[in-house]
Amino acid sequence: MLEKIKKSFRSASSKNGSYSVGMIALVICMVIVVNLIAGQLPESVKSIDISDNNIYGVSKTSKKVLNKLDKKVTFKIYAEKDSTDTRIKSFIKKYTALSDKLSVTWIDPVLHPAALTKAGVEKDTIVISCKDTGKTKSVSFDDILVSDSYSYYTTGSSSASEFDGEGQFTSAINSVTSEQTEKIYYTTGHGEATFSDSVTKLFSKNNLMTDEVNLMMTGKIPDDCDLLFMDAPSKDISDDEKTLLLNYLKKGGKVFIILGDSEDETPNLDEVLKEYGMQEADGYIADMQRSYQGNYYYIFPEITATDDLANNLESEMVLMINAHGLITTDPARDTITTSAFMTTSEQAYAVTEEDQKQGTYDLGVVATETISSDSKESRLTVISAGSLIDQQITDAFSQLENTQVFMNAVTANFDGVTNLSIEAKSLTTEYNTVQHAGGFSILVVFGIPAVVLIGGFVVWFRRRKA
Repeated sequence: MLEKIKKSFRSASSKNGSYSVGMIALVICMVIVVNLIAGQLPESVKSIDISDNNIYGVSKTSKKVLNKLDKKVTFKIYAEKDSTDTRIKSFIKKYTALSDKLSVTWIDPVLHPAALTKAGVEKDTIVISCKDTGKTKSVSFDDILVSDSYSYYTTGSSSASEFDGEGQFTSAINSVTSEQTEKIYYTTGHGEATFSDSVTKLFSKNNLMTDEVNLMMTGKIPDDCDLLFMDAPSKDISDDEKTLLLNYLKKGGKVFIILGDSEDETPNLDEVLKEYGMQEADGYIADMQRSYQGNYYYIFPEITATDDLANNLESEMVLMINAHGLITTDPARDTITTSAFMTTSEQAYAVTEEDQKQGTYDLGVVATETISSDSKESRLTVISAGSLIDQQITDAFSQLENTQVFMNAVTANFDGVTNLSIEAKSLTTEYNTVQHAGGFSILVVFGIPAVVLIGGFVVWFRRRKA
């Protein structure tokens, strides 16, 4: 009997079967090793985002902020973890895995009801704090999953239309770790436009405070003004206001003007522009070469921005409607440098009821001057159309970089401030995240090896019978 067993193991079929079993064992070992290695990989690598709009993706802007982070930041989440929206949980896990300076603590308000009162927050809120600065900022789940209010008023129900996890987190981290806060004053009294909700949110995300000022009433520019903003005035400024602006700039001040539509002449405002090497062309600009589907007053400017003005621009697709043209002229002083960061093509025309003048026109211009007394730099930024930040335009064309260009131009006025205005991502399609966990891991660790083992045994058994 013993000899029979020995002969069976020396047979060709037995040798082939032993080889197959050995290969199966090797494959199983390799799969186990690979999964052990995969289990040690960071969450950012293990999580695969297959959503159409990449809602779980983290931009280069946020990664730069996290890479430079030198203070510990805590995420305290006051919510029931099991009932929290999967999209929020997945993004928190992926985002916080990008830096060892970030830590996450879940606090169940059902088990710890007093925690909400102590923190002064409501349920489903994330408190982001930095111990070194003593600053905190609260982010509600409603700020991350933004509901469609229009749908609520039309149908009586609302659903999440945008995902703003990255924008809220990066803004909050910047806010609690930064010692710097800039203040923008926007003028009133000249028929100015008002900032849209989207622009206001972008200012907030960049830790920029805003307030209004009526220069005719105050007679001066506030001492804590870091940037004076004039948004599309429909009336001219007064002689006194012109003097205020020019004196403010000569002392190193920062002024941002978006040109508006005025039926009357604006000689005082024109004088401010002239001193810094800019002249407004008559009429509206039509561009025969860079227009939207043959609508010549719908212009795609050529972006010539550099340095901070070009921060994170990728497509360079910017749309401006009914824009005024600017012509660069000689400034009042040799110390002033004037340069355009948005222009038309050579096939553009300044169109009035009486005339059409062909040429290349500037649509966005910056003039700077170094103040020798204290090495401060004055800065005058002029954009030729309010349509650049028109929410109807930016919402209709999600691929446009209008707000990116605008916020770059705003933050370029402040030393040490980078545009962190990350816009929310649309939720108009179905999103899924495949993660290295749960059923997927079970399939890889046990399912595939089992199939291979069974297949190998069948092959071995058939060969043995043969």
